Amino acid sequence: MKKQYWFVILTYIFMQFSGIAGAPLLVSLGVGAGEPKREALIAASGYWAVISFTVALIIILLLMRKDFNETLMREKPASIGMSIVWSIAGVFMALFVQGIAANIETNLFGVDPGSENTQMIVEVIQVTPLLMVVTSIIGPILEELIFRKILFGVIYQRTNFFIAGLISSVIFAIVHGEPEHLLLYSAMGFTFAYLYVKTKRIIVPIFAHVAMNTFVVVIQVVFREDIDKIMKQYEQMQAIIGGF
Repeated sequence: MKKQYWFVILTYIFMQFSGIAGAPLLVSLGVGAGEPKREALIAASGYWAVISFTVALIIILLLMRKDFNETLMREKPASIGMSIVWSIAGVFMALFVQGIAANIETNLFGVDPGSENTQMIVEVIQVTPLLMVVTSIIGPILEELIFRKILFGVIYQRTNFFIAGLISSVIFAIVHGEPEHLLLYSAMGFTFAYLYVKTKRIIVPIFAHVAMNTFVVVIQVVFREDIDKIMKQYEQMQAIIGGF
């Protein structure tokens, strides 16, 4: 693996854990002043995420600036037209695969539908709307560079699509911190890896990931109350069915 890739990974890891000290620091500097401690910390967490993710993106783009002209396995990339087609199709593929994985988790493994991670992010967005830039754009870009461009790409050069896709997608899922949704995140990881292999352009899975996250976040924020009602009705139905 290229030397600069290790610095990229270390930057990403540092960014992920920087909030432990960063959020309290912002609170001490007056962010959320006058608000209850919990709300102040939520606001600070949101602002720190914006700061840390933005700085990390700038550093990583600088470290990888010479790599963006390289295609996967140095093979000829898909044409611009086909790349656009696969970028758009990739959004629907990711949403479709996500739906299938969610149904399998719920009906086969008994995993509760919904994501605590997503709910927490939505809660922070309510306080810090600017965080949507991170969840919808910066986050997906970083994840595709780390898990597809670097991790999948390096393993793919030495093995095959299935092994590289499995390892990179499982790690991608673990990093999201929701082991109960391992299948769901892994399925999405495989989908983005497929788009990368199909087009040899990292911009394609980046576009699909950004568009999918934007869609999910907007739906969760705009229709949060309606979704909560639907989830409660679903839980009531499950309780009724379970009673029989």
